[in-house]
Amino acid sequence: MYNDSLDTLLLRHYGSGAATPPDLEQRIIASVRQEAAQRRQQRNMPRVNRRRAVQIVAVGSAGLGILAAALDGFQMLGVSVTNNENNQQPAFQ
Repeated sequence: MYNDSLDTLLLRHYGSGAATPPDLEQRIIASVRQEAAQRRQQRNMPRVNRRRAVQIVAVGSAGLGILAAALDGFQMLGVSVTNNENNQQPAFQ
């Protein structure tokens, strides 16, 4: 990849007789500022490494496992968690 200036690239592409595109400098400046703002925003975002992500998933899975075991234990004891026996309604009315 060449390290040519913008002027050199424009001359190579359009030739020496071509007119400069309107508001070229303003568009380039706006584009550079927008890219710089995006990079700043990405730099300020908190990053989560793989080890922390695996830890979060493991803790969440363990919590769901404990909840499932507790609900299964209630069911084995005959305890209704939702108390649906007294409020039975037909599926379709």
